[in-house]
Amino acid sequence: MSVELICVGTELLLGDILNSNAQYLAQEFARLGISHYYQSVVGDNIGRIHQVIDLACQRSSILIFTGGLGPTPDDLTTEAIASYFNTPLIEDTEVLQDIQHKFNSIGRVMTPSNCKQALIPQGASVLSNPSGTAPGMIWQPRPNLIILTFPGVPSEMKRMWQETAVPYLKKQGWGKEIIYSRLMKFRGIGESALAEKVGDLLNLSNPTVAPYASMGEVKLRVSAKAKSETEAITLIEPVAQKIREVAGLDYFGSDTDTLASVVGQLLREMKQTLSVAESCTGGGLGAMLTTIAGSSDYFYGGVISYDNRIKIALLDVNKDDLAEYGAVSEIVAQQMAKGVKNKLGTDWGISLTGIAGPGGGSDVKPVGLVYIGFATPDGGVEAHEYRLGQQRERETIRYLSSCIALDGLRRLLIKKLEKNCN
Repeated sequence: MSVELICVGTELLLGDILNSNAQYLAQEFARLGISHYYQSVVGDNIGRIHQVIDLACQRSSILIFTGGLGPTPDDLTTEAIASYFNTPLIEDTEVLQDIQHKFNSIGRVMTPSNCKQALIPQGASVLSNPSGTAPGMIWQPRPNLIILTFPGVPSEMKRMWQETAVPYLKKQGWGKEIIYSRLMKFRGIGESALAEKVGDLLNLSNPTVAPYASMGEVKLRVSAKAKSETEAITLIEPVAQKIREVAGLDYFGSDTDTLASVVGQLLREMKQTLSVAESCTGGGLGAMLTTIAGSSDYFYGGVISYDNRIKIALLDVNKDDLAEYGAVSEIVAQQMAKGVKNKLGTDWGISLTGIAGPGGGSDVKPVGLVYIGFATPDGGVEAHEYRLGQQRERETIRYLSSCIALDGLRRLLIKKLEKNCN
């Protein structure tokens, strides 16, 4: 048996509203161990809703609807479901009284259109809505087919799901097993290269391993189906350990870990501090670092040296080197990193200088050229060149530059930590 999610609303198709309900419910299905293979988004049109129901009934045993339960003419979910199964709509007097009471409690007059929300298919049970006027329903129109409907308002849907739907589904036998996942994250390796390294693990059945990529980052989702989270973790851990061994330094964390949080943990563990000098990123790296609570323990601050005069005055960049090599160069990146480290009195200094575009590039120094410098606690300094692509948008280049800088520091910190331990 499997569940299918059907989200109703033309506003979803137009992109006016982010479909956060789909993400929330998908996570809930996994928590309850309910197999979930399909999602659909359909506009406010009875004919097209019928087409979606027709297909869903062929492949799923539980249909979950969100949206289209309001009082306006374009709220058609209940009407469409009832007409598909040739079932009349019946006014539920208790629901009508509940809606009237809610209007009275806030000193408003209920409009005739709200009466529509008290209509449910004959034989269906009401799924009460404590927060709003749009109730849902639980209905079994055919053997081996269950339908549940929820309003599109996320806060109302979530409360109804937890207070009514989850107990109902558990009573039906769901929730005896869960699907638990660990999201492993990687930097510095492509999706295809990582897939080749862990190729023998991609064919496992329980746990399963699935790769996907996003904005310079590769992820592996390792999922296990088990009777408890503890049992699932026991299944996942040997596979995750093998992946960590194969990936080496390209693996940086799991689940809620970010590059900034991992770097912060390492700096705190080593009792070291950091400052940054930014040009092309305009403070983006500093913003990433300070998203982490308690980052003031190790991050002192930064200098946004967008103009060359700031590089010279605040970071002690040599003006002759600027004139000869340009701001976007290895030697300037080195001097920026060393300058901010010295000025702010930190153990580490990072610098970023580059051409984010869309203009300003040349054949020699194209858009996407970035230099990242690192000044180390022992007085060393290094800088590396990256070519992030002329076709990329400005914000993408800025974001990737900050991520590469954090990842570079992460690798340096791990190597130093391992050296200290040996």
